[in-house]
Amino acid sequence: MISTAEFRNGTRIALENVPFAIVEFQHVKPGKGGAFVRTKLKNVKTGQVLDRTFRAGEKFDEPDLDECTLQFLYASGGAYTFMDMASYEQFTYEKSQLGGNTDLLKEETQVGMVLHEGAPIAMALPTFMELKVVDTAPGVRGDTAAGGSKPAVVETGATVKVPLYLEIGEVIKVDTRTREYVERVRS
Repeated sequence: MISTAEFRNGTRIALENVPFAIVEFQHVKPGKGGAFVRTKLKNVKTGQVLDRTFRAGEKFDEPDLDECTLQFLYASGGAYTFMDMASYEQFTYEKSQLGGNTDLLKEETQVGMVLHEGAPIAMALPTFMELKVVDTAPGVRGDTAAGGSKPAVVETGATVKVPLYLEIGEVIKVDTRTREYVERVRS
C-alpha cells in the first residue's frame, strides 16, 4: 500500500485496477479543513493524463507491474517473439501491444519491457541502434553533410532521413527516441 505521504514523481499507483504514474503532486494544507494532495496522473497503458485530488493519508495499491529485459528473436507477420534472458522462456506479442518503433527492432536486440498482468504496456529500445542502409538514392559527387537529407530504408524496414552522401551498405547510428540519423559508424 502506498500512502499520499509517500507520493514522489514517477511513483506508480493503481486506481480502479489501472496502473498510473505520478507526473506531479502537491501537498496542500489549507487554513480551514483537512489537508489534501493534488496530483497529475498518467495512465501507464494509454498515456492519458488526469488531474485528481486525494485526501491526505489516503492509501492506494501498488500496480501489478513487472519490469524485465527481453531479447528480440524474430517477427512473423504481426507477431513479435521475445526471450526472457533469465529463464529462456519465449513470449509472443502482437504489434499493437508493443506500440511504436517496432520497425526499428533488430534480431538479438535487448529491450526493456514493462508488463501489466502479463501483457506488455511499454517497450524501451536501446537509445541508439546501429543499422545497415539497404536502400536509398545513390550519392552524387559533391553532396555534403550540410546539403540536405534523403530517405533511406534500413535493414529492419524502417525509413530514416540521412545525409545525401550516404550509400547503400553503410552502417548508421539511429536515435530510437526521435528516429533520427546520428552518425555514420566506421568499422
